Amino acid sequence: MAVIHRTTLSPTKLEMLTTWLPTRPWYVGPTRPSLVRSGGFRLDDPQGEVGIEFMVVTDTSGADPVPYFVPLTYRGAPLGGAEDAFVGMTTHGVLGKRWVYDGCHDPVLVAQLFALLDGRAEPQAQSLTDTPDPTITHSHTGTPFPLATPRATDTPEGTDLPTTGTTLHVNRVLRPAADTPDDATGHVSGPWHTPEDAEVRGVFAVLRAV
Repeated sequence: MAVIHRTTLSPTKLEMLTTWLPTRPWYVGPTRPSLVRSGGFRLDDPQGEVGIEFMVVTDTSGADPVPYFVPLTYRGAPLGGAEDAFVGMTTHGVLGKRWVYDGCHDPVLVAQLFALLDGRAEPQAQSLTDTPDPTITHSHTGTPFPLATPRATDTPEGTDLPTTGTTLHVNRVLRPAADTPDDATGHVSGPWHTPEDAEVRGVFAVLRAV
């Protein structure tokens, strides 16, 4: 169970993401972003070592706000071989130095994301300890996923996590959508808030057969 501490981060998550987002191939902004927190949820690391958060942040720098889905992991030491996924280092008021990574390239988050699809992990509230988040919906039809952790590939359209016979596509730029795509064999969906504080829902990740 992840414990949510009421403390400080220096630099903050939004400060780190403001610098990091423009380096990603799926970033659509023409300028340096101006970010606000818009939603998200958490998953627990079964080993209790890695913080797992799925953030929604909205870039308000342009004429039209753009929401981004940003899975993040927080570690007490560097993750070997994940230099390209490094978001930044921050100092946590309770836990000390934390290495922050793009979670789609962290095997702990990826394993738990597939466990969520399979129904073996329960989504947790973003800012509350030991509190399930019933607003996050998920499904998977088909055989159980293999144990091997897939390697992520970033594209201008998002991030792909291929497994045997399927690909999980993580939507990085979010769009409100009432339904999952017709060809989906699994999905993760949830809400976020617009800058006007209206709640909308959309698909965070969609599984398709290949």
